[in-house]
Amino acid sequence: MTPDILLALAGFAFVTSITPGPNNLMLMASGANFGFRRTIPHMLGVSLGFVLMAVLVGAGLIGIFEVWPPAHTVLKGLSVAYMLWLAWKIATAAAPKAGDRSGSPITFLQAAAFQWVNPKAWAMALTAISVYAPSQSFAAILAVASVFGAINLPSVSTWTVLGRQMRRFLTSPRRLRVFNAAMAALLTASLWPVIFA
Repeated sequence: MTPDILLALAGFAFVTSITPGPNNLMLMASGANFGFRRTIPHMLGVSLGFVLMAVLVGAGLIGIFEVWPPAHTVLKGLSVAYMLWLAWKIATAAAPKAGDRSGSPITFLQAAAFQWVNPKAWAMALTAISVYAPSQSFAAILAVASVFGAINLPSVSTWTVLGRQMRRFLTSPRRLRVFNAAMAALLTASLWPVIFA
């Protein structure tokens, strides 16, 4: 991979990782509801789950869509249903009281698995592999996944920090309910291009 291609890939990884999307909205909500430390498994699940997804997409899963096009429609339906369920979960979440650990943020495995039904993650992986690893060599695929791994975690962490900072303004149950409802609405709105594409 030439330095120019590597720089372009890094720019693509940064822009797609830092901009709003389902992962970042959920991380902001988790940061506001549970704090930074309790959201670390969620952040790691997003980043490492996407790296694994990019490797597997590059290694051959992309061929499933070419061989059996209905797979794309099936994936879209599952994605929409799962994201609507997550929006409901966010909308009805309540911050745990001080010392109360009964609230549960998304786990590492849940966040990693979510990448497979996240339309933005699919778009990112398919584009990155097809544009920046056109040879489909395993070395090129690993390079793409590694660049995303290095850039994605700091990017998604920013959203958790933003949510954590908002936590001090969300001290009343009413404000927290409004915030969670807004995050759920934004997550639902992010489905618009998927449903009507």
